[in-house]
Amino acid sequence: MLLPVIMAGGSGSRLWPLSRTLYPKQFLSLTKDATMLQETVNRLGGLTHQPSIFICNEEHRFIVAEQLRKANIKNDGIILEPMGKNTAPAIALAALKAVENGDDPLLLVLAADHVIKDTDAFIQSIERAKKSAEDGKLVTFGIVPTHPETGYGYIRGGQSIDDGIYQVDAFVEKPALDIAKTYCECGDYYWNSGMFLFKASKFIQELEAHSPEILKVCRTSLDNAEKDLDFFRIPSQIFSECPSDSVDYAVMEKTNDAAVVPLNANWSDVGSWSSLWDVSTKDNDGNAVQGDVLLESTKNSYIYSQNKLVATVGLDDLVIVETKDAVLVAHKDKVQDVKSIVTQLNELGRDEHLQHREVYRPWGTHDEIASGDRFHVKHVTVKPGEKTATQMHYHRAEHWIVVKGTARVRNGEKYFLLTENESTYIPIGEPHSIENPGQIPLELIEVRSGAYLSEDDVTRIEDYGVGY
Repeated sequence: MLLPVIMAGGSGSRLWPLSRTLYPKQFLSLTKDATMLQETVNRLGGLTHQPSIFICNEEHRFIVAEQLRKANIKNDGIILEPMGKNTAPAIALAALKAVENGDDPLLLVLAADHVIKDTDAFIQSIERAKKSAEDGKLVTFGIVPTHPETGYGYIRGGQSIDDGIYQVDAFVEKPALDIAKTYCECGDYYWNSGMFLFKASKFIQELEAHSPEILKVCRTSLDNAEKDLDFFRIPSQIFSECPSDSVDYAVMEKTNDAAVVPLNANWSDVGSWSSLWDVSTKDNDGNAVQGDVLLESTKNSYIYSQNKLVATVGLDDLVIVETKDAVLVAHKDKVQDVKSIVTQLNELGRDEHLQHREVYRPWGTHDEIASGDRFHVKHVTVKPGEKTATQMHYHRAEHWIVVKGTARVRNGEKYFLLTENESTYIPIGEPHSIENPGQIPLELIEVRSGAYLSEDDVTRIEDYGVGY
């Protein structure tokens, strides 16, 4: 049986300002209405498979759970890594979990942040690879190159194993442009997609032979994991001892059983704004546009507006991305350097690289709409049936005004309902929480006032919402 393993880690820093550390690209809707994570699962509809295993960072757990819930996607567990250790440990955790009940499925390892436009070709390549994987090959999917690309590693195919499947002769690091041109002309080289198909037991066996310390720590980590609803919480203290290594270095470059299936399916890892422009629908002037945008004498550009009208005049080959708290303007030839801006933001102690102005929580969202020296104003939305944690603050008071729906409020020792245009004042030091008992989203305006307004001024009274 086929068991998809969806790796949903990574920060996607080169797609800043849309992609942020706490809300990276795999959770965004970049080319379709569905998010990239949801699309990764949706394109498997033509396959017979078990519910997927998902692997993500601990800090992204409620985003993954919510996106799966919204898309009605079943899962076989969400493995939470307390810290990133690259792809080999992540796949090891999934393989060990897959065999714990005595089963030995074929693991289809996929990244949650890829675009594949030709789904039929993708499905056909998986079907073609199944027999070799069942026979003990570790199959990777090599993308048929469309141009000389210096941003990808390459795979050199060798002797034919079966129809459309080849032995891997070598994994090659990202080449210089002249070498990349040679690879494209040769016809034996493929882009390394980072997608795989192999038996769970075979991967464990190869990991034992070539990277035994990774296997040892991952086995101990999974043995001591805490089950919490759909989550498997990997213990930080144990997992921190795991070597950090990619699956290519840990296994694929060392095994004698690596095979490659060429894949020509209009694939992209969406690793930059220019690659997103490549796979986006364009107008007659080569412009890819999303949001409220007006164009005049503009060509071959990517323009994204999240919040404001963006108007362009006389532009060519530019990327313009507007969000609620940042604007990026870059030439398409320089978009790889966007990650340097993220580095600068980090060094300056700013938080625009960490999260958007609108922040997602298990219970809803909050969006900062105004701030000053001694006040913050936020638009808060609480989903039906959800409740915030009960907490208190030592440096700020809060004022809540309900603008839509009905709120069940705890304010100190009092419990009461608030409806539209009603409000309550939360003094410093009072325990408080808000719940939405209704059937529609609850919206309120929260006004914070005081000498210290940062998020770390919080003491939780109860740990509500365990499992997120």
